[in-house]
Amino acid sequence: VCALLLLRVDGLQAFQPSFSTSSTTRSLPTWQRHGTIRSVVVPTDAMSYPTTTTTTSKSSLSMSVEGDFDPEALEKAREEAQSGSVKARVKALYKFTRPHTIRGTILASFAGTTRALLDTPGALTNPNWGIMLPRAFVGMFALLLGNAFIVGINQIYDEDIDKMNKPFLPVASGEMSKRFAWLAVVFSGGVGPVIVKKFFPPLLFKLYSFGLFLGLVYSVPPIRTKQNPILAGLTIATVRGFLLNFGVYFAVKDAVGAAFSWSPKVSFIARFMTMFASVIAITKDLPDVEGDKAYNIETFATKVGVGRIAKGATVCLMVNYIHALATGLLAKPGTFKMIPMIGGHLAGAAILLARFRQLEPDSIKSIKLYYKHIWDLFYMEYALYTLI
Repeated sequence: VCALLLLRVDGLQAFQPSFSTSSTTRSLPTWQRHGTIRSVVVPTDAMSYPTTTTTTSKSSLSMSVEGDFDPEALEKAREEAQSGSVKARVKALYKFTRPHTIRGTILASFAGTTRALLDTPGALTNPNWGIMLPRAFVGMFALLLGNAFIVGINQIYDEDIDKMNKPFLPVASGEMSKRFAWLAVVFSGGVGPVIVKKFFPPLLFKLYSFGLFLGLVYSVPPIRTKQNPILAGLTIATVRGFLLNFGVYFAVKDAVGAAFSWSPKVSFIARFMTMFASVIAITKDLPDVEGDKAYNIETFATKVGVGRIAKGATVCLMVNYIHALATGLLAKPGTFKMIPMIGGHLAGAAILLARFRQLEPDSIKSIKLYYKHIWDLFYMEYALYTLI
């Protein structure tokens, strides 16, 4: 809602691509390491997009971000995987799971578990670790399987787009065959629900299944909600913002035999992370405008431009941090610990502002780095969640 209001107030207009019918194919630019470009040929009926001969100079940004890769190393990895190297195939599988999303899932699990135990009197003084620890690891494994299912099926159906936007991903690069990708997705989507149904309450099984369904329709035709920026944002916000955080907390409460209740801290993190996930849903498309335009994937970034969306996303996150500060200041005394609640979120807001000021909208490396910093702040919030 915040992003839409910003776009409306600013009077932004949708991007109007130029069309050409001079040939049956177009050579579209793909960014590679240090701003170099590779051409990929795609059909014009996917959507004509004006080519560019602009190249960027080697960036001074030295921090590694997702998408930085050495084309020669990538080709070597592809050859090793196709030759049958077990090590290369394991590495490809790891990349297939999108590690930055796995980190978020693991942090959410640890933070939600810690918060639920801290909120339950006696849970830490007389814990039954023989039951709780195995169940916790089983639950995390199920979450990671769900994560792999969602990001995996997206790579299968986005193979052509990823060859332009994310040529380092294993399906797009050829490190992983489509057959093996399908096996990984089917395994993850089949085993995950079985685990949840066997070890956790029926409500969690329903929520888990609903999350998988949302991940499925996000990528798979004919629904393919990723083609609509509103539906895409709602999908990601629901899964990563609400279902994940609520589900972990509920599961731990059930494991220790305590009744679930909406504590102020749980309510806060559900609101905060849902808003944060909504911004991630928008900013994740910033580096992908070339392929999205070519394949008629409508995102806020393709409609109104990278710079303006980055600005709007930053404003939305600042509003989210202001909401966090207001929640801490207006709550009853003793509800939150003021140093992490106020000080931590002031620090987060300051970091966000500093990172935005470093953004160069015309540099793909800078855009990717900005997106990485948003994920870093996302991770940071889970650390604060255990302290507030």
